[in-house]
Amino acid sequence: MWRLFRRPLQAILGAWLLVSGVSAQDVPGAGARHGIAMHGEPALPAGFDHLPYVNPNAPKSGRITLALQGTFDSINPLIVLGVAPDVVPRYVLQSLLMRSQDEPFTLYGLVAQTVEMPEDRSYVAFNLDPRARFSDGTPLTSEDVRFTFELLKTSGKPLQRSLFGLVKAVTVEGAHRIRFDLTGANDRELPLIIGLMPVLPAHATDPATFDRTTFTPPIGSGPYRIKEIRPGERIVLERRPDFWGADLPVLKGLYNFAEIRYDFYRDANTLFEAFKAGLYDFRAEGEPGRWSTGYDFPAVRQGRIKLESFTNRLPKGMNGFVFNTRKEIFQDPRVRQALGYMFDFDWINRNLYFGLLDRSTSYFAASDLSAYEKSPTDRERELLEPYSRDLVPTILEGRWALPDGDGSGRDRQSAHKALDLLKEAGWEIGRGALRRKGTGEAFSFEMLVNSRQQERLALNFASTLSRIGVRARVRLVDDVQYWRRLSRFDYDMIQWVWPASASPGNEQRNRWGAANVGRDGSFNYAGVASPAADRMIDALLGATSREDFVASVRALDRVLMSGFYVVPLFYIPAQWVAYSADLRRPEALPLFGPNIDFWWREPR
Repeated sequence: MWRLFRRPLQAILGAWLLVSGVSAQDVPGAGARHGIAMHGEPALPAGFDHLPYVNPNAPKSGRITLALQGTFDSINPLIVLGVAPDVVPRYVLQSLLMRSQDEPFTLYGLVAQTVEMPEDRSYVAFNLDPRARFSDGTPLTSEDVRFTFELLKTSGKPLQRSLFGLVKAVTVEGAHRIRFDLTGANDRELPLIIGLMPVLPAHATDPATFDRTTFTPPIGSGPYRIKEIRPGERIVLERRPDFWGADLPVLKGLYNFAEIRYDFYRDANTLFEAFKAGLYDFRAEGEPGRWSTGYDFPAVRQGRIKLESFTNRLPKGMNGFVFNTRKEIFQDPRVRQALGYMFDFDWINRNLYFGLLDRSTSYFAASDLSAYEKSPTDRERELLEPYSRDLVPTILEGRWALPDGDGSGRDRQSAHKALDLLKEAGWEIGRGALRRKGTGEAFSFEMLVNSRQQERLALNFASTLSRIGVRARVRLVDDVQYWRRLSRFDYDMIQWVWPASASPGNEQRNRWGAANVGRDGSFNYAGVASPAADRMIDALLGATSREDFVASVRALDRVLMSGFYVVPLFYIPAQWVAYSADLRRPEALPLFGPNIDFWWREPR
């Protein structure tokens, strides 16, 4: 629970300066800055008036109702336990720095007015805004930052614990200055990750109970406070009239609604019917069939709901049927490759999705970060050379292409290729099923799904697999059971989407790092334990130029494709949005696309 207890009054003043005998001015590149970027420099100069994709004069009024599918049993998404939406870190808490939605990975000052970081990124120091206040009026100080860091390092999500464990020391140098010693971390993204850490109030957070699920509204320094919670049903936030940062340049034109309400619906059909009935205001559509045929209803025809399709300029990431390689049946990559031959994308796209989807060809599809059908650069070859025996030669050379069925859904040639690979791996047809040679064990596994859309696709794939004697059982479970099983890797196969950012970083370690294979709550759902993948992640995190960075990401892409950890599916090439006609947005959209936090409602 988020229980009150007293804050220590003293702060450690100037300890590091006294011990080391040096100052920030002695370190090259350590001057105070208004922002930092993963590569290069921030696009906006110091003293900018507002972000380029907002309307700084947007009216502050009205209520917006949003909706999510599923349920929740906590409001603390910073821990492993529980199913919690992101409303608390998004609206109630604040971080030291704030990400620009128009740059690959650039952060500007928020709670921290300025940041100091040398060229080698061996430390990062934050100078806090003395005006920053929590919603109970208590000043936000360096001690709150230190407290939060230590708490998340021991009780946060696995990725956070792992990253924060790289920090050598944390020094509170004053009420509004804190320094993180990153010597030896060799992780150029770490200063930015620390900058995005949400800051908790030390005086109002109990470390002894922080790692438990809770419905107690937290105290934060952000623009909203929680007004109402109905467990599993609704969360309502109200904008704080006393919010300390309303006039910050980085926040102008953001958080324009006086009230934000989230309603939760158990299934996708109910969620859509609620939108048709006008029960919520903004909907991002992810179902091609529904986008094609489902929006011909009175509110659209009468102009009360608008439809828009936005071009998405981000890498598309990987959507796939994921093999849990912790399971013995999927440990042979030939088996995984074989099952991939049985997915006929053209038939699926035409018959289930109105031909609106593109194939997922890479873990960073539709971007310069993708290695698919691209020849490797000299730098990629250099990185991959020690692991070349573990790579598929055609993938390394950029000549490999995804299996492409004939569009009939019953391609015999693909089935023969699959059976040839399975035979090499020790499986053959016998007594009406695919069986292991020697033991006669039938090839059988479970596909875990949590929505009707996933179920429909999984059933189709299961039917196709039955043609080669594979028995795939599809099991639909509720949200709570689904997420609990995922957190413990208790499944054979799932459908999962790993989104890709324009600046992949430490999240790649959480997805593919060997250290996360057995770590509950990580996103390494495939169970990847590859020295090559670990080395490529190290390389992309240590890259000092854009050229080296791109080479490292492409090299990682080749390693993952060579592992056949997923059956690649598809992605939507655009962002489909339906919304109430009285909502407004700026004309220009940022790199990351539409975000409701810079929309507004016309006063009535």
